Amino acid sequence: MFSLYWISFKSLVRKEINRFMRIWVQTLVPPVITTSLYFIIFGNFIGARVGEMNGFSFMQFMVPGLIMQSVIANSYSNVSSSFFSQKFQKNIEELLVAPVPTFIIMSGFLVGGMARGLLAGLFVTGVSLFFVPLAVSSWLVVFVTVLMTSLVFSLAGLLNGLFAKSFDDVSIVPTFILTPLTYLGGVFYSITLLPPVWQFISRFNPIVYMISGFRYGFLGAGDMALWTSMAVLALFIVVLFAICYRLIEKGRGLRS
Repeated sequence: MFSLYWISFKSLVRKEINRFMRIWVQTLVPPVITTSLYFIIFGNFIGARVGEMNGFSFMQFMVPGLIMQSVIANSYSNVSSSFFSQKFQKNIEELLVAPVPTFIIMSGFLVGGMARGLLAGLFVTGVSLFFVPLAVSSWLVVFVTVLMTSLVFSLAGLLNGLFAKSFDDVSIVPTFILTPLTYLGGVFYSITLLPPVWQFISRFNPIVYMISGFRYGFLGAGDMALWTSMAVLALFIVVLFAICYRLIEKGRGLRS
């Protein structure tokens, strides 16, 4: 039985990875170009005037945020678009009638989303080496934080795919929710620079904790305590996984 589940899992993951690798120019190149522009405009031109941020050069401070921004966007978009496309084409029904457990189906989509997110993050890291030397305070914190964040937004993308009824629904959440929260999550600034009321409001933005934890892995310092960031990530993983699992089990948005 385990071997059958393993074959199912590998097939789903292979399909998801092949899906975004076939169009790698559309999926992996745009983050690299966008990040290069950020480094040139914000890092070189504006960063020279900003000076230091929390004791680090603005370029060093910005790198973890840009990497995480790319991981978040790609993990989310890959799962949401892939899952909804299978719903739209009625291919998801083949999985529902197959003797494959729900957690295997979910894992296939999630690993595919994480693969794209982490690959995009790796490419962005490579681009950053042209502008600032790589300095890592804790590789363990970097790996754990980026893996957990990628999983969180792969789950969020799966949830979006479950509720989406049209391709417009797939793009609404990234445009009006995910992108604003990411830019307000401390990619280009420390929330300690904000007025007290805005610091308080920022604490309700989960992306603040994710970027802070990832930045701690690189620089050894973050806006939030490391254990708090890890706890927030773990909480979102458990809650989102439980919700997605329950919805798929009930056939929410899947069975007509």
